[in-house]
Amino acid sequence: MNTGKQQAIHPAWLRAMHWLNALAVVVLMMSGWRIYNATAFLGFSIPKDLTLGGWLGGALQWHFAAMWLLFFNGILYLGFNLFTRRLFHKFFPLSIKGIAADLLAAFKGKLAHADPRHYNMVQRLAYLFVMADSVLIVLSGLVLWKSVQFPILRELMGGYEGARLVHFFAMAALAGFVVVHLVMVALVPKTLVYMLRGR
Repeated sequence: MNTGKQQAIHPAWLRAMHWLNALAVVVLMMSGWRIYNATAFLGFSIPKDLTLGGWLGGALQWHFAAMWLLFFNGILYLGFNLFTRRLFHKFFPLSIKGIAADLLAAFKGKLAHADPRHYNMVQRLAYLFVMADSVLIVLSGLVLWKSVQFPILRELMGGYEGARLVHFFAMAALAGFVVVHLVMVALVPKTLVYMLRGR
């Protein structure tokens, strides 16, 4: 007979941090698109209905508020994952062969989701990518915010304009992950229940 402990999928701290990160990312994206529209340096604009803040100053306030939420929540998330060793148990090992096999199974619609406590290779890679991408977003954002105070980081990113490109495309990559993530939740809706209830 399974106990409640054995049936637990996601601990409470993980669920809380997941939803706080989701909120922060949505606010950062929408306010960031409004900030981008102030210059539209890539030659196109984001529809205003998808942006947040109403004007540049308002968008910046939303962006900074969500930035701190993502930063501190992200530090706690990483800390908890390292302290509990969840990072190593959930996301490793990884192998090229395993990733290729799981990708092929996914394209055929045969990727198994029988045990939600264990991530397949594609999930592991995707979540590790999001962690690394989030760090890149924060670092490039620091250059955009305090360029003079982070000269080495600025130069590593190809100057201010390079950091602006890195920031935009790293956030675009995160947006792409969110879309794929939502599609997968729609295909396997019980994963949403696990993230809400934990079991």
